[in-house]
Amino acid sequence: MSSLSFTLIQTQLHWEDKAANLAMLEKKIMAIQEKTEVVVLPEMFSTGFSMQPQRLAEGMDGATVGWMKQVAAAKKIILTGSLIISEGEHFFNRLLWVLPDGTLGYYDKRHRFAFAGEDKEYTPGHKRLIAQVKGWKINLQVCYDLRFPVWARQHITDTPEYDVLLYVANWPERRVHAWKSLLTARAIENQCYVIGLNRVGEDGNGIYHSGDSMVLDAMGTMLYHRTNDEDVHTIVLQKEPLKEVREKFPFWKDADNFKIIPKDGE
Repeated sequence: MSSLSFTLIQTQLHWEDKAANLAMLEKKIMAIQEKTEVVVLPEMFSTGFSMQPQRLAEGMDGATVGWMKQVAAAKKIILTGSLIISEGEHFFNRLLWVLPDGTLGYYDKRHRFAFAGEDKEYTPGHKRLIAQVKGWKINLQVCYDLRFPVWARQHITDTPEYDVLLYVANWPERRVHAWKSLLTARAIENQCYVIGLNRVGEDGNGIYHSGDSMVLDAMGTMLYHRTNDEDVHTIVLQKEPLKEVREKFPFWKDADNFKIIPKDGE
């Protein structure tokens, strides 16, 4: 119960080609040799960061969600990553958390990347998802959410709200300094592990992604970092070091209480 293993799949993606992406990712997942409990895929792993949801979206009963359930069951893992989902007339950049028995939770990306037009095509989410496994609590977020610290901030009662803050992303190389700096800040200010999983390679819009996937501890110390290359990396996080940091430096107890008030009309 004191450890939890994550495998990060930092990879290139085939632009708007679901079949090619699912085949490629399944091959990588099935080839994992280490014991692992949670496998993490990038943002919009089946398509790349596309603004064409009318053409690419699926329902929750669609082929990609079915694929996630099948792979999670076959490998006996929790599988997580985001994809384009449709519900009624709305489209969501939805992160799924799929258990081996087929049950799932999901988080709809709150902060849409207006710079790329995501706010025009996708509906924002309104609530966070903090998943639980083996006594660990994992706060699941997506890419641009990283720039908004209030959305990730620990809600403090008697104990910190979560242990791991996880971001899946398609974060461009040209702004990678912000990516690395903000991941580090989120770890320090929330006294938690932070996992940032990004893609590599050029997308269909000619935008290059350097990966720079990272895992940081509660002091902001880097435990894993990979730039430019595809990589499948398994890391085991331990509860005891996290507990020691929080006990030795109980800064979380001094945090302000706050309430998030949605924008009008949301």
